[in-house]
Amino acid sequence: MVQDVHKGKQSNRVSFSRIQEALDMPDLIEVQKNSYRKFWEEDFREVLADSSPISGYNENLSLEFVDYTLDSQPKNSVERCKERDLTYSAPLKVFVRLKNRETGEIKETEVFMGDFPLMTETGTFIINGAERVVVSQLVRSPGAYYSMEVDKAGKKLFSTQVIPNRGAWLEFESDSNDGLWVRIDRARKLPITAILRALGYGTDSQLIELLGEDERLLATIENNDTNIKSTSDALLEIYRRQKPGEPPTEDGARQLLSSLFFDRKRYDLMRVGRYKYNKKLNVSARIVGHEAAADVINEETGEIIIQKGDIITRQQADEVRDAAINVVYLQVGNHVHKCVGNNFADASKFLPFDPKECGILEFVHYPTLRTLIDNVPEEGLKQAARENAHLLVPKIIQIDDIIASISYLLGLPHGVGTVDDIDHLGNRRVRSVGELLQNQVRIGMSRLERVVRERMAIQDANDVKPGDLINIRPVTAAIKEFFGSSQLSQFLDQPNPMAELTHKRRVSALGPGGLNRDRAGMEVRDVHYSHYGRICPIETPEGPNIGLIGSLATYARINEYGFIETPYRKVDPVTHRAINEIDYMTADEEDEYNIAQATEQLDEDGRFVNEMVTVRSRENVKMVPAEQVHYIDISPKQLVSVATSMIPFLENDDANRALMGTNMQRQAVPLLRPQAPIVGTGMESKAGHDSGVALFAKHSGVIDKVAAEEIVIQDDNGEKYSYRLNKFVRSNQSTCINQRPKVEEGQRVEIGDLLADGPSTDNGEISLGQNVLIGFMTWEGYNYEDAILISRRLVSEDVYTSIHIEEYESEARETKLGPEEITRDIPNVGAEAVKDLDERGIIRVGAEVRAGDILVGKVTPKGETELTAEERLLRAIFGEKAREVRDTSLKVPHGEGGIVVAVKLFTRENKDEMRPGVNESVRVYIAQKRKISVGDKMAGRHGNKGVISRILPEEDMPYLPDGTPLDIVLNPLGVPSRMNLGQVLEVHLGMAAKTLGHKIASPVFDGASEQDVERWLEKAGLETDGKTILYDGRTGEAFENPVTVGYMYFMKLHHLVDDKMHARSTGPYSLVTQQPLGGKAQFGGQRFGEMEVWALEAYGAANTLQEILTVKSDDVVGRVKTYEAIVKGQSIPTPGIPESFKVLTKELRSLCLDIDVKDEHGNSIEIREFEDEMLPMPEREPEQEATEEIHVITEEDLAGINLDDISIIGEENDEGMLSLDDLGFEGDEDLDSDDDDDLIL
Repeated sequence: MVQDVHKGKQSNRVSFSRIQEALDMPDLIEVQKNSYRKFWEEDFREVLADSSPISGYNENLSLEFVDYTLDSQPKNSVERCKERDLTYSAPLKVFVRLKNRETGEIKETEVFMGDFPLMTETGTFIINGAERVVVSQLVRSPGAYYSMEVDKAGKKLFSTQVIPNRGAWLEFESDSNDGLWVRIDRARKLPITAILRALGYGTDSQLIELLGEDERLLATIENNDTNIKSTSDALLEIYRRQKPGEPPTEDGARQLLSSLFFDRKRYDLMRVGRYKYNKKLNVSARIVGHEAAADVINEETGEIIIQKGDIITRQQADEVRDAAINVVYLQVGNHVHKCVGNNFADASKFLPFDPKECGILEFVHYPTLRTLIDNVPEEGLKQAARENAHLLVPKIIQIDDIIASISYLLGLPHGVGTVDDIDHLGNRRVRSVGELLQNQVRIGMSRLERVVRERMAIQDANDVKPGDLINIRPVTAAIKEFFGSSQLSQFLDQPNPMAELTHKRRVSALGPGGLNRDRAGMEVRDVHYSHYGRICPIETPEGPNIGLIGSLATYARINEYGFIETPYRKVDPVTHRAINEIDYMTADEEDEYNIAQATEQLDEDGRFVNEMVTVRSRENVKMVPAEQVHYIDISPKQLVSVATSMIPFLENDDANRALMGTNMQRQAVPLLRPQAPIVGTGMESKAGHDSGVALFAKHSGVIDKVAAEEIVIQDDNGEKYSYRLNKFVRSNQSTCINQRPKVEEGQRVEIGDLLADGPSTDNGEISLGQNVLIGFMTWEGYNYEDAILISRRLVSEDVYTSIHIEEYESEARETKLGPEEITRDIPNVGAEAVKDLDERGIIRVGAEVRAGDILVGKVTPKGETELTAEERLLRAIFGEKAREVRDTSLKVPHGEGGIVVAVKLFTRENKDEMRPGVNESVRVYIAQKRKISVGDKMAGRHGNKGVISRILPEEDMPYLPDGTPLDIVLNPLGVPSRMNLGQVLEVHLGMAAKTLGHKIASPVFDGASEQDVERWLEKAGLETDGKTILYDGRTGEAFENPVTVGYMYFMKLHHLVDDKMHARSTGPYSLVTQQPLGGKAQFGGQRFGEMEVWALEAYGAANTLQEILTVKSDDVVGRVKTYEAIVKGQSIPTPGIPESFKVLTKELRSLCLDIDVKDEHGNSIEIREFEDEMLPMPEREPEQEATEEIHVITEEDLAGINLDDISIIGEENDEGMLSLDDLGFEGDEDLDSDDDDDLIL
């Protein structure tokens, strides 16, 4: 079924989708926006409430944080922040109340708490001028978890972990002898009875009454806790285990237990922890399907809910829960198991009003609620519930929770209850920006609390003002630290809009409180069935982070607890019709249902066409009768991420290649003229809209003015609204952000219409590549091993040309010898070098520069020496002019160059914010137009990547019968073994669509079938096998076999040969080994490693090898002499001893080994350090013998030394000495290199 789809006003595609989607896709960056909004609406207030009141050590002063306001107006605009390296933020003020309990005096005031970073409209933060994004973290949810392992004898051993959000863990485990043990906060284990006795169940009879006669409990009482028989014994034993070496006291032990588990500041479950505890430990959760061993009676009404001998149904279990029944006896075989819950119940069943009105959102602790109902008159109940909400829904663990978790453990061997899968997404939750920020603010507030307490103790209680007590530094420092250096606050990945969008939707299991990539096993990384519709099974990095970093699926959202939910369309349980009711479900809720695929056929009424339907049920895929289906998927693309859903024919690609295709779309470079794909998936416009790079109208009206930098809309009331466009702005990855107007003056626009395209967007659709004519054939071996042969047309017509903008900065600082100066007057530089500098010494905009050209002229004062008489005379005549300065100008680095597009000058006089010690700062922006060239990496959307091996003249390329030459020739051998057949189908459909003049949407898992492609080829008058006879452009002869030819969407990736090509003759050396540094950034050499040495050894190239290991590497004296010999045209001298050999002998001597180096005759050779050979020792004057005083070096002595003088390359100066300038400190290599043969040249 083919239909026209209008994606926005501009773009029109023919869609092959057969499914009417029941739900629009949500805003793709709402994860970030919603979380940040919730932070200001709830989370920040919660931290203030948790931190209040702060009381002094003597309890007479108390400080309370009442409320806060965040200024609606940011201090600077986003553009200004980026330009001037500022943080996009607004002032935060907190309303504080100080009570003096002695006098009853109350002082209230508003305190400034620093500037708080704001989120931009696109979900990012601007920190010190750099755009950053906070990645969501996937962590284990607080809750009670049960696991099972089998011992050597085949016995099942169960264990429990009761995990809070912060605080001590409580772990229970069983052993092969039926003993039960507990570990408190990872300490040594104790019998499980110890903790129960410590909590007040001191005697054996109390324990048995509490948990029932369980054989493992009895075995533990009998065998393991013979010396712990009372509450005091248990308390002392716990204290000994927790604090070994300290004298145990009963009071100390009570205090310890209380601080470990029952102190709100030390133990916190969060709302999600309370929800998970209640869900797991409530009696109703584990009694379904078991036989009742006694009647279950509702104590309030006297009604029998379950009769003895009944098999308990889900409905009866719900009634038990609603009646707040906490104990149920189950008959399991011959054993009667006592099931004890955690005593939490639904408050709405007992209160005459909705508990949500009092802020009670979870189940409440029933004994506390009962006390409240019994002791408070009905009219005051609402107020009492509001005031006691923190006791009704406690954020700390209750004794009832501990008992219930032990009871659950006792039931597991009898089949009561289930063990948990910790990789299931029902047990992992997402911490987004808001919560990560909240945790950081909480750290800051706890530091602030200490400061406030200390100041309360020092200051006079009667005169003190709230502002005097508060030091905002701890809070602002914590926030700065988070945004600046947290593993989860990342520099925005911005080569193109797709990368930007994906980065904001990323979910990482790494980071503080998360996993460690070195210790994460296979299970955590693997795709889990609960990922369906929540986390994409395709999009994850290759390499050490595989599986630890994922991406949210297209329709996924994060609920109030942080669990990922995905939407399903409901099937009416009575009529069995699919209705338009959408339910969002978390992974553990979904486990209860049978869910059909979105592609399952329905008739007009929404009934299933087939009697047997394929459904997912937990990890199984099975066939069930249509009546047993509970839900249907919303859309076939709901299981993949945004980037993956932009690969047409994804269903025909192997998953490994799809992963590469997804990841490589994020590396595409924005091209000069973006072009939307002929064969798309229909996701392009949604992604283009939500990425925020294109400009859409926020007002409806008529276009009043269109310029390159501004669009003005006049609304129906005559009011004008101006929209600024970004022109040639540098992105974080040096690609070019440029917006182009798409409207004309006088045109009518409505809200949401496209005004301007951004980088890599065409008519509002994301467009990462170009549609090019591709043939799958070999051509003279130029496409061997994934190499790519391209036509010169792609170069000459700028099809794959991109603009790259680099930023260079020079700062004039204050030095000890005086200020640096930005000037055109540079010593020892000819007029040619400064011809493009203006009178200030700064390059003019529009100048073309190459490597080594001066961008900003700058001089630095040199160390003053004792002046001669002549110099003093000159100084007297010409004043300061004759002062000695060094040239420290900013020059274009090696291999760079281009056109200067912008220059920014910041000075203290202009009131610009500068770093300390900086007087002025100049930034120069250089743009390069990079055409596609040999060595550039290109890729399609199916993981089919390659490197350009040759650019062939257009006339030599193979051509079609009508004379059209191909643009790209790919190797057909790249397809079969990699199993990414999507590219072949794309080529066929692309050819047909281009011929017919259509653009196509072929959504993932619901796109064009093989038959559709054949039909379209036929419609276009092409061969149905998609093959054509091609002719050789050089000879005009036809190739032997027909070739698959068509249009494929091909991208140029951000791995450009211009960034990687590099060569060195001489350059900097490592300080210790004296070997050349490595890498382009250090202007380093090529590594000649161990294996390369073997190759030369095998070849017998002794002289070449000697040269490489000595004069071309780290024979310091030899390389200087060799250089000299080459310059003078003499023969090259014999090499000396490499420095790394000296380092090796030194290292062996440092290990107390006596190392002696001998020649072939067995005579010892004295290895002299190269400094001794080159630096003559100063002769001592005779009178300065041992009586010489020790001179203490003062600051004045050091003032004459400027570290900037110490550069690197070691070469002899005129006197044959090494000067300080020649000993470098630029980059140091590791000392403990594994193989001493590996050198860098």
